[in-house]
Amino acid sequence: MSTQSYFANHSRHPRRSLIAHLVAGTLLAPLVASAQQAPAVQEQAKQEAAKPAQAPVQAQAAQATVAPPAQTPVESTVTVSAVRTQNRIDRQSYDVKADPATSNDSVADTLNKVPSVAVDADGNVTLRGRNNVQILVDGKPSAMMQGENRASALAALPASDLESVEVINNPGAQFGNEGGGGPVINLVMRRERSPGGVGGVNANVGTEGRYNTGAFGSWTQGRYSLQGGVFHRVNKNESSGERRRERIDPVTGAISPSLRSSTDEVRREDTGANARLVYNLGDKDVIGVTANYSQTLSDGDSAERYRSSNAAGIVDNEYLLTSTSGGKNRNYGLGGSLEHKGDAPGEKFQMDLRMSGSDNDSGSAGRFDYTVRPRGPSALADRRANDNQTRIVDFTGDYELPGEHGVMKIGYKVARNSSVWDNAYFDVDPLTGNERVNTSRTNRFELTDMTYALYGSYQWRVNEKWGVLGGLRAEYADLDMNQATTGQRASNHYFDAIPSAFVTYGLSDDTTLRLSYAHRIRRPGAGDLNPFVIYRDEQNISSGNPNLQPTNSDSLELGIETKLGKVNTNVRLYARRDSDLISERRFLLANDVLLTTRENAGSSRSGGLEFNFSGNATQQLSLNVSGNIGYFEQTVLGSVNDDKRNATSISGRAFINYQMDAANSFRLMLNGQGKTLFGEGYREPSYTANLNYSRKLTPALTLNVNINDLFDSQKTETITETDRFREYSIRRNNGRMAYIGLNYRFGSFAGPGGQRRPMMFGGPGGPGGPGPGGVMVGPGR
Repeated sequence: MSTQSYFANHSRHPRRSLIAHLVAGTLLAPLVASAQQAPAVQEQAKQEAAKPAQAPVQAQAAQATVAPPAQTPVESTVTVSAVRTQNRIDRQSYDVKADPATSNDSVADTLNKVPSVAVDADGNVTLRGRNNVQILVDGKPSAMMQGENRASALAALPASDLESVEVINNPGAQFGNEGGGGPVINLVMRRERSPGGVGGVNANVGTEGRYNTGAFGSWTQGRYSLQGGVFHRVNKNESSGERRRERIDPVTGAISPSLRSSTDEVRREDTGANARLVYNLGDKDVIGVTANYSQTLSDGDSAERYRSSNAAGIVDNEYLLTSTSGGKNRNYGLGGSLEHKGDAPGEKFQMDLRMSGSDNDSGSAGRFDYTVRPRGPSALADRRANDNQTRIVDFTGDYELPGEHGVMKIGYKVARNSSVWDNAYFDVDPLTGNERVNTSRTNRFELTDMTYALYGSYQWRVNEKWGVLGGLRAEYADLDMNQATTGQRASNHYFDAIPSAFVTYGLSDDTTLRLSYAHRIRRPGAGDLNPFVIYRDEQNISSGNPNLQPTNSDSLELGIETKLGKVNTNVRLYARRDSDLISERRFLLANDVLLTTRENAGSSRSGGLEFNFSGNATQQLSLNVSGNIGYFEQTVLGSVNDDKRNATSISGRAFINYQMDAANSFRLMLNGQGKTLFGEGYREPSYTANLNYSRKLTPALTLNVNINDLFDSQKTETITETDRFREYSIRRNNGRMAYIGLNYRFGSFAGPGGQRRPMMFGGPGGPGGPGPGGVMVGPGR
């Protein structure tokens, strides 16, 4: 099919999508579950409610803060087979431990199961279709979640290290704007405080040589608690892609097409360990120390075929490029915390100091075999070496004082974030092997970002029905940039006042209304600011802009949490407006080379409805259906009149859980992501399905079988359209994969069936639970 016919047909005949069936299921699920709620499930819930609470150990009691009624937010809890949900005044939290696939999944896999969150094959994270997502670890920024490090870390970290995932669409005053400045996804790492020793081991073997294993242990006695974990994962990612591009002559309208097809295979080996020590100094003081280290070794092979023609249809460039690549990524962190309890009930002060770093060394070598060689110099072989580093030092303090009617919180933050991009490119003589530095493609860029912030908030329990939380954050950022290769230096400064507000109203015992507002800023990252023209491949180069200013976002959300019969129901209406967008602007240069740069241009609006229904259809069948119906409107960059592009996107996710008997269960996850917009184009919908079978061999030993991408449907399609060029790109990854594994638990938390018992939600110490540093870091911002 020609490129021209594809674009013509694509715009006129949108395909029917699997998401329509998910929407239909969403509408039917509450009716089915309401009519057929199982009495056995109700009786089980009564028995659980009647059980006495487990007495906390001494170390846990020293950390816990007993809040007066004035500070207790209205909460609702939803329990289903795969994901447990608990909502607080400013966030939704998903307890992922009940999903049996957790023992095999990576953190990226788990995020793909959280409502309205999507992680694509390249590690890009979106929430409600927006990509400026800030990912924190235990409420704190970490170097491994910054920039290009994020994708590798999400694929490497095991989901079994997670306690829960918090989604904060409208972040409060305690959250800063590093690493995205938009909505926040907070990864709460696992904590064990059961007296004595507990632990677990899991191992999984997959297709095509894939496997993973991990172990976790915890010991609590007297004044101290020690825990740690290790993991090792071996994975292989295979992908194939095709890109059709059309250059449009602005005068004659003549089209010059090109076609690029590629195959890639990347092998990864991930290894890591973490440890945490908490010691109770006395009745009022607790100290904690954490450390972590992980590394990823990778190597890969790729082949790319390229052909371009002029407007007359004559081929002017055609080649085969074969490449090999390798890399080593290291993430590490060290942190310490001190928590002091004051004399007043619930009064406390906590300080955290965390240091984290990420080193990413990678290299590649390629050889060109030309059938038709273009004019101008072009090396027949090349070699690249990249050394990218990120360092974060973060010092925070938080003070909390409950009063008669509410809770006051104030805090500060001082942080230093430094990044270095050191990229070297060499032209290689294929006959002699001699190398020559290509100065036009070699550069070093350094960025230092100092942040100073103060915040304050007050949560007021007006009466039994009304609760209010308001906050204000003042943040100053000082950026120093050094493009060492060209000798360019630049600096930038930002000061922002960031307000937020939350209101809850209890309509009844099981119905709560929530209203929230937040103003946020998205600051540009190192890749956005580097002015050097960076070589990506023969058809793609990019350049940043040191004069970029932050993007401003305002978001409003209204939600209701209730029960429709016996169906737990969460529905949210939301609206967001972004101005001074950090947008990608694309220019098609000579020889079919596409330059991508950044500028503050355009605006966007979005809104929609997000829903989640969960309940039991029968004694053996339970359902959880969530989805998002969104509307997006954005300025079309590259058009003559800066036109607007809009799209209605429907995304959905369904968990179908079937408990065959006491020992055997099946879980099917259906996932559909709707159409999303970016500066000059859009991404097509995508659909996947995963299947899990779980069998309890003993009360502590469980067998799990997982099939990912059950229907071999995972792909990424993008369309880019401007007045000067059009582009269609499709990439398919991995395809169907199967794993079989064992999960063994021992110690006091291995209850019936070997499943971990539910633990205290969120943990003491504020958002994200306790503990400073690295992968396991403390509560705060």
